[in-house]
Amino acid sequence: RWIKFEEKVEDGGMRWSAPHVPALPLNSLFQLRKCLQKGTMLLGLDALCFKDIIDRTLSGQPEEAELQPELRERLADLLLRQPQHQTTTSLLQLLTKLSLSPCRGKAKSWTESGAQVSETPLKEQLRNRFKKKVPEGAEVAHIVVGEVEFLEKPFIAFIRLRQGVALGSLAEVALPSRFLFILLGPRAKVYHEVGRAMATLLMDELFQRIARQAEHREDLIAGMEAFLDELTVLPPGKWDPSARIPPPNSLPSLQRRTTMHPPDQQSRGNGKIAAAGDRAGLGHPHSGEELERTGRLFGGLLRDVRRKAPWYGSDFSDGLHPQCLSAVLYIYLATITNAITFGGMLGDATANMQGVLESFLGTAFAGSIFCLFSGQPLTILSSTGPVLVFERLLFSFSQEHSLDYLEFRLWIGLWVAFFGMVLVATEASHLVRYFTRFTEEGFCALISLIFIYDSLKKMLSLADAFPINWQYRLDNVTSYSCICNFSSHGNDTQGARGWGGPEVSVHVTSSLPALSPQPPTTQPGLSRTQCLGQGGHLLGTSCQYVPDVTLLSFLLFGGTFLSCTALKHFRSSRYFPEAVRKLVSDFAIILAILASCAIDATLGLETPKLLVPSELKPTNPARGWIIFPFGANPWWICLVSALPAVLVTILIFMDQQITAVILNRREYKLQKGAGFHLDLLCVSLLMAVTSATGLPWYVSATVISLAHMESLRKESATSAPGEHPEFLGIREQRLTGLAVFVLTGVSVFMAPILKHIPMPVLYGVFLHMGMVALNSIQVRDRVRLLLMPAKHQPDLAYLRHVPLRWVHLFTVIQLLCLALLWVLKSTMAAIIFPVMV
Repeated sequence: RWIKFEEKVEDGGMRWSAPHVPALPLNSLFQLRKCLQKGTMLLGLDALCFKDIIDRTLSGQPEEAELQPELRERLADLLLRQPQHQTTTSLLQLLTKLSLSPCRGKAKSWTESGAQVSETPLKEQLRNRFKKKVPEGAEVAHIVVGEVEFLEKPFIAFIRLRQGVALGSLAEVALPSRFLFILLGPRAKVYHEVGRAMATLLMDELFQRIARQAEHREDLIAGMEAFLDELTVLPPGKWDPSARIPPPNSLPSLQRRTTMHPPDQQSRGNGKIAAAGDRAGLGHPHSGEELERTGRLFGGLLRDVRRKAPWYGSDFSDGLHPQCLSAVLYIYLATITNAITFGGMLGDATANMQGVLESFLGTAFAGSIFCLFSGQPLTILSSTGPVLVFERLLFSFSQEHSLDYLEFRLWIGLWVAFFGMVLVATEASHLVRYFTRFTEEGFCALISLIFIYDSLKKMLSLADAFPINWQYRLDNVTSYSCICNFSSHGNDTQGARGWGGPEVSVHVTSSLPALSPQPPTTQPGLSRTQCLGQGGHLLGTSCQYVPDVTLLSFLLFGGTFLSCTALKHFRSSRYFPEAVRKLVSDFAIILAILASCAIDATLGLETPKLLVPSELKPTNPARGWIIFPFGANPWWICLVSALPAVLVTILIFMDQQITAVILNRREYKLQKGAGFHLDLLCVSLLMAVTSATGLPWYVSATVISLAHMESLRKESATSAPGEHPEFLGIREQRLTGLAVFVLTGVSVFMAPILKHIPMPVLYGVFLHMGMVALNSIQVRDRVRLLLMPAKHQPDLAYLRHVPLRWVHLFTVIQLLCLALLWVLKSTMAAIIFPVMV
């Protein structure tokens, strides 16, 4: 059978082979062309049943090839027999059949041998699970080939029905049929290969188009000639014809095949024509009308609103999908971990003027508002490193000059909001169109490496909180508050507690009533081996001590990361049905977190846990929830604040827009459009509100936003055997982000539950997010090319048209710039990091 690729029934006759690319003898195609030239051709036949088709085919023979009445009857009887189909049986069905076979005898096939094709579908056809693999709107082509003793010359017919007709029980699944090809004749070895050639032709999309529109025999022959023009021949002796070629990961599009030039023209064009073909359809990833200037104040903003308004209702209805639940839980845990991390660092940098509680409330408020009104609701807002550096510098400056930090910060935030409104009004976001791949990859790579570095750094810091006793030796446990007890003991025991040690068993050898326990007889200076060798036993609180908290934390960290990666790739596994694989892949992160938490709870060690504030009051009692603009600082501060606000505006603009560019790439196949101006407006207004309430400032978080989009990937529900599921785009909606930030806000009341989640598990999730984001950019592949010999390099499109030395030079320059940004990020100059990007 063929859908996209060929499948064969194995020699045992009980299973289908793995899908593979059909390999045809060249002679079979030439023989097929002869058959189409000489055989009966019925194009646009009107028929309602298979018997009518056979009768009209046999009666439509030309005079020179007309069959005798007796042969026609025998041939019609042969063609109308019910074919035997090989059905796909699940493991449960197979076990059921095996368990019932002693009672029911030999299993029966669909129909008894010699039965004719039924005019109505059989129950087995309707229940056949294979139909789930067939693409929607597909039609059936029947290929009948074989050797018939009573025929002296071949009988050939090609039939195309005017409309698809359900031919009863003829097909394996109940689908309408459109094409039939019949080749029966005396003994010859070529029939089977000619049938395979015909099936391969009908499987080809270009030939299908020609066959559906053909009006004459010559049209079909021309379509076959076009197929032969694209044919690639493998020389004999250079490969094994019995080998099955596995399906490729990707296939050329139909549009590219129809516009492709002959190979000789490509070679004469010195590669330029081929390069243009490879670049066709790519274009600039941000060249849409979202970034075109209108020349009017707020023109871009109004265009964003008009573009997004028709989708607003579907932004909520599209979120009612089980996949969104997995995304909510995944991003929620990442968001609260990030909020705790940045909240703690902000508290240290600002004397708790902003702390963990402010970080939670600010994340919940700003994120919810952004998800409700932004142009790209898949974006996740968070505090960022450059903002943290600015907050530290601003607090230090305020302390040195006896200024009120929160009031000074309020005026800076108000100026930033004003400057942001000016940028929105003047359509400054159109500058995003000049961001190149170099800029995007440099920014994304740096943020991804920061996530990876921070997760590893936090794990290494556990060795300080839970120090490892490197000098620990099992043979020297007696020096760790553990004594060697030589008290006598016998068969009867009672509980006793040694001096400062745990409860131990004292064996009483006498039959007299037990006396009060005596102090243990000890002998200092003995090692564990000497104590046990002389008949003593260990007594003390640290006899069983091992430094295992840090070790378990690293095991949880690595296990969570590996589990997330493995379960996420489970979708492409060979095990279990497709529905199970998809479900496991969608909930991969949650399953990994639950498994790691279960292991931690089972072992019962005191690993560091997630700590969430449990009271709604400012971290610093000296501040309130509303910041007043006047009173604590001189009046001229409101004017001077415009200077640092310019720098913060540039920081916010670059950080926000670079992330927006990455999220709105064309390869994500977003259908609802972007909203660069609307996003910048929301961030600017939120700057004013968070400044007035003393909450942290927020901007788009690149890595978490990319993880959010990856968790909402849509793929085709049905795929033919051997065909990889097609990426359909991202599930664009507002519910997941809104649910994440609402849960973040109510996390204060969920502290009793969240305190059971180990921090190493969340750090493992952070590492996974950083690695996924890093793998999504091209620079990773080009770095691998630096370490790879030319003969082992993959067949990448840009390697066909760009000399390898220029690719390496581009990569080295990019790595040097990345190293410079990393050094810059590690100093106080990190505030200008987005500008340097």
